Amino acid sequence: MENNYQSFLIKYNEIGLKGKNRYVFEDALVDNIKKSLNNSSIFNVYKEQERIYVEANADFDYNDTLNKLKHIFGIYSISPVLKLNFTSDYEKLKSTVLSFVENTYGKNNNKTFKIITRRVNKKFPMHSNDINMELGHEVLMNFPNMTVDVHNPDIYITIEIRNHINIYSEIIPGLGGMPIGTSGKAMLLLSGGIDSPVAGYMVSKRGVIIEAIYFHAPPFTSDRAKQKVIDLAKIISAYSSTIKLHIINFTDIQTYIYDNCPQDELTIIMRRYMMKIAEKIAIEDNCSALVTGESIGQVASQTMESLFCTNSICKLPVFRPVIAFDKEEIITLSKKIDTYNTSILPYEDCCTIFVAKHPVTKPKLDKIIKSETKLIDIDEKINIAINNREIVYC
Repeated sequence: MENNYQSFLIKYNEIGLKGKNRYVFEDALVDNIKKSLNNSSIFNVYKEQERIYVEANADFDYNDTLNKLKHIFGIYSISPVLKLNFTSDYEKLKSTVLSFVENTYGKNNNKTFKIITRRVNKKFPMHSNDINMELGHEVLMNFPNMTVDVHNPDIYITIEIRNHINIYSEIIPGLGGMPIGTSGKAMLLLSGGIDSPVAGYMVSKRGVIIEAIYFHAPPFTSDRAKQKVIDLAKIISAYSSTIKLHIINFTDIQTYIYDNCPQDELTIIMRRYMMKIAEKIAIEDNCSALVTGESIGQVASQTMESLFCTNSICKLPVFRPVIAFDKEEIITLSKKIDTYNTSILPYEDCCTIFVAKHPVTKPKLDKIIKSETKLIDIDEKINIAINNREIVYC
């Protein structure tokens, strides 16, 4: 048996530490919930006494709604809740709680339980401990197979007495983090690999709006490789909201670097110009940082010396959320957010096509800059690539 829930109780965690600015983050979370639910008139989303409520005023798809709520950053937990208009009548509360237990777990269930009452509204005539004892007794009398366990019960039956009364027993974990849009905007360098989608997810969890840029190199990379990246952006957007994806044709720039620069420096120099292009577009679109999926020592372009050389071409800060993760940790998170199976599809991106056989692992910045002086037409090629970019909203 089960309750026909019409309401969800949303709790946050970190937002509660924001002091006088807390309302800004609460309002952002309410707005994000509304957007996730497509601003549907079916739902009333509002905040009240450090709680946020999602209430349906018509029939709705319970599982679909719950799944959307589970993808929203800033939500610490979700509880399907039975709401009772405030009453000082203990008998009304008792009958409602007993119906709740029967409808949720069945008359003959054998679960252990504990009653937890939070009496925020002091107009209710009984104290919390008295309510716990009285209701516990009533549950034992009406459900003979149930037993009390105050230390490790199967279920907690929670009663919150506020301007109304909340009754719930299920606490579904949310993603936590901060609401999208409360921490500015950044540009994600998105490849078809495992790492960068995870980096995008992680920085979004801190409330950052992300745009993304992908460097395509036809005919060395196929349209399937591009579609793979678009698909990854769509998966991330389920957490971060719509992503504006900039697709750059990098072929001319890549071959130009390949023809004019030392082979062992190709990866670093190509990476530097990817960062330069990403930064130019980021500044145009009011992004305050770049985001990459680099992890120290994972490949030649991710040694400390290589990262220093890459950073030096940028003025914007570069965020690397997975910088200290090993590969298995990144893979574990990619599976959790459902990007892994797409990331491992066997379509090469432009980074892997032009990898030197023996790339330099400890590049010197002055030597790299000297090699780049041979790229006389590079700025013109960059402008052409930016002006001819494809934009896809994912």
